[in-house]
Amino acid sequence: MGLTISKEEVAELPVEIFTGKIVVVSHENEAKKAIAELLKHSEIGFDTETKPAFKRGQVHKVALMQLSTTDVCYLFRLNKIGYPDELDEIICNPDIKKIGLSLRDDFAAIRKRSEKKPQNFIDLQTFVDQYGIDDNGLQRIYAILFGKKISKNQRLSNWEAHHLTEAQKSYAAIDAWACLRIYNHLINTKYNEK
Repeated sequence: MGLTISKEEVAELPVEIFTGKIVVVSHENEAKKAIAELLKHSEIGFDTETKPAFKRGQVHKVALMQLSTTDVCYLFRLNKIGYPDELDEIICNPDIKKIGLSLRDDFAAIRKRSEKKPQNFIDLQTFVDQYGIDDNGLQRIYAILFGKKISKNQRLSNWEAHHLTEAQKSYAAIDAWACLRIYNHLINTKYNEK
């Protein structure tokens, strides 16, 4: 039996806080600058957020794409800037690893904005199996490895709001950054080697 943690055990843990820099990208010229910075990295954390739909049949396009290094998370407001072509320089780049979780839904959301095929993505849901971790949700994987919980309070908030709240920014940044932190921790330690 592999490593696992209960919901109750996670609830008892202290909340993780992202202490890095958060850059909100709301204009196309900001996107070019952010992408130029991200292209300097060989691995980045990845996530997206979509405005929740509360009516049957209602579907929204992805509103936010988070791309994170170990110390800076860029929040691309796709609902405001569209999907800049330059983003594909990251998303379709075979030389940059993008680490995320439950990527199938993210890819479906991206396909609504770009025709190009995402490349070199690592899905933590399956990646953690080789390290003996049975849980495959971000909150539980993070709790097992680092003894802290990731708050999910903002998950169902309005990601198309005119301005993102500080809580939304923090939540969005932590999700992408945590994916990268988990990946780096697992590949850089002899964690639970068989």
